[in-house]
Amino acid sequence: MTKQKKTIRKKSKDTTPALLEAIIAGMQDVKARDINVLDLRELQNAMSDYFVVCHGTSNTQVQAIAGSIEKETKKQCADEPWHIEGTKNAKWILMDYINVVVHIFDEEARQFYGLEDLWADAPVEQIRD
Repeated sequence: MTKQKKTIRKKSKDTTPALLEAIIAGMQDVKARDINVLDLRELQNAMSDYFVVCHGTSNTQVQAIAGSIEKETKKQCADEPWHIEGTKNAKWILMDYINVVVHIFDEEARQFYGLEDLWADAPVEQIRD
């Protein structure tokens, strides 16, 4: 009979505040507009703890914001997005960090989809430029 070793996993500390800080820093580095952090933790059926939403003035800037976020999260938190969508047309790029989902819009798409209005029950922190 072979004995099996039990591995005890320690609960890792919550890295969400550092991740949010890195995401916001990445956005600010390339002049993202109207950065909002939606706290979804108290909302029923929310698929994430936070949404971070911003927009750029062109498709090029939207792509630059996504690249800057990826660079900052890797540098500050050694974290990478689990999934990224929308990089080809750069109208709406979604970056999924599991407990934080980043939405980077061009200005027209942000107004059209009204994501903040869809989650109007969530407390919103507006990040000043």
